[in-house]
Amino acid sequence: MIARVADHCFWLGRHIERAESTARVLQVTATLALDAELPPRRCWHPVVIVSGQEADYVTRFGLEALGNAETVQRYLTLDDENPVSIRRSIEAARENARSIREVVSLEVWQVINELHMFLGSTEAEAMYARDLDAFYARVQHATQLALGLLRSTMLHDTPLDFVWLGMLLERVSQTARLLDVEHHALVPGGTSPVLETALWFSLLRACSGFEGFMKRSRGKVTGAAVASFLILEPRFPRSILYCATSSRQRLAAICGDELPGRSALSRLHALETWLGAVTPDELQGARVHETLTHVVDEVHAVCDSIGGELLGQVEPEAEQFQSQ
Repeated sequence: MIARVADHCFWLGRHIERAESTARVLQVTATLALDAELPPRRCWHPVVIVSGQEADYVTRFGLEALGNAETVQRYLTLDDENPVSIRRSIEAARENARSIREVVSLEVWQVINELHMFLGSTEAEAMYARDLDAFYARVQHATQLALGLLRSTMLHDTPLDFVWLGMLLERVSQTARLLDVEHHALVPGGTSPVLETALWFSLLRACSGFEGFMKRSRGKVTGAAVASFLILEPRFPRSILYCATSSRQRLAAICGDELPGRSALSRLHALETWLGAVTPDELQGARVHETLTHVVDEVHAVCDSIGGELLGQVEPEAEQFQSQ
């Protein structure tokens, strides 16, 4: 497979996952803002940080807008100038899918194209103004359907390996960013136990981990337990360890014994080994931030290595997204 096709496959997976994750975070935060009676900035500022666009947001709207729910949500949903908004992410996913129509199945193309058309329509604007929860649910359902169709309609060979590799690496980064920001920004000292529990539940729901966590922890909700679950749980498909292991397996299947990519594979293997040495008891206070910072840095390094070794020259768009 030529590098151009591999590059489009890789970024198709990343853009779909990014759009799904953004919709998930916005939906949960909107519910939290209504139910938890928190100051608006305490709810919405972390969402901007997770997106990696805080500097651009503040430049355009000012510091006071970090607590403005409407401004934050529109910026991350329909803003054409924000490269990581849901609309721009789906636009980029569609462009990548269009470039490899000979690889992507008709069913996947239709779902992505329909979502792209919806996000640019007056119907989307009307749904956004009338029922935000339904809007976010529609985006999540469409992106989850696209990911499911990729697995069920495409040949399970190298192109799908690249799509899934991109999706998994994006998921590692998104989970790490979200947990890091929520762990430190949403639960400062002095928070009541009831509110603290509500905040951890909100974080788990943002990662679709509520049911799995409750089965795993038997209802004992603490910051350390939530961090341990989202970082180290090997059976949860959105945990950092699970996605790092799956990424390493995908990349190993792509590289084999002959193709380039061994540097990225070595880094992923080292990250997986490093995570395996972290114990749940260590995930307290500053240790959580240190762990997640290391994860994000390593994922960026892996993406850079993959771009240089397997995908050829990184495109300007890719550089911009990798820098987030």
